[in-house]
Amino acid sequence: MSPKKILYITQEILPYLPETEISNISRHLPQAIQEKGHEIRTFMPKYGTINERRNQLHEVIRLSGMNLIIDDTDHSLVIKVASIQSARMQVYFIDNEDYFENREILVDANGEEYADNDERSIFFIRGVMETIKKLRWVPDIIHCHGWFTALAPFYIKKGYKDDPCLKNAKVVYSIYDESFNKPFNNGFSDKLRFDTIGDTEIEDIANRGTIDYLELTKLALDYSDGVVLASDSVNPEIEKYISEKNIPHIGYTQDFEEKATNIEEFYKKIDE
Repeated sequence: MSPKKILYITQEILPYLPETEISNISRHLPQAIQEKGHEIRTFMPKYGTINERRNQLHEVIRLSGMNLIIDDTDHSLVIKVASIQSARMQVYFIDNEDYFENREILVDANGEEYADNDERSIFFIRGVMETIKKLRWVPDIIHCHGWFTALAPFYIKKGYKDDPCLKNAKVVYSIYDESFNKPFNNGFSDKLRFDTIGDTEIEDIANRGTIDYLELTKLALDYSDGVVLASDSVNPEIEKYISEKNIPHIGYTQDFEEKATNIEEFYKKIDE
């Protein structure tokens, strides 16, 4: 496989957050793919629980400073970066005072899901896209991990469909054994409004009805070029949807080396 540029967008990465199936894969897969000769970039949110001093995060001034408008409100975009020295891998963090600073991850200290997780996800995904544009880095593959990244395929294929850095990228979405309990707020579709996301696209989202975990995943699948079943067990309705829509996919593999090899081959297949 000729060298590719691969962008990883994930909701969590070791060692910045506790070990989960997602954080483990998001830590080791980019390293493995990089060691196979590919160029990578990795992004995650900068949740308030991440200790900046201990993890040696620092702000990238040249990338920070823009505002993103969500639901008619300006939100400042701050980009930070840290290195995982043992992997020779940099991780970029999307930060914002309203959505991430002084906050837990996806639930608060009492275990309650944040009511604005929909907006937090929108800000994160658009923040990644805008940073990639500023970096002038053109990925061949964009691989998304975790439901918090589920809006990325839609934004890439619709909101950034004409952007030179993103218009030709193939999107892979990894599905894990996860979920959330609170459906997105009423009016969620209107918050997606963007330069190239207008009434038609918003109406299409609104017509999907309540955006719960299942419907959000279907939205991600509808705009993905390929799917990885990343857990041994995922929602059967999602597996059925993948089959019905005939979406290219690969199944779960427990052995990590085999997993990394299979995913690299999958990248090649969908980028042909």
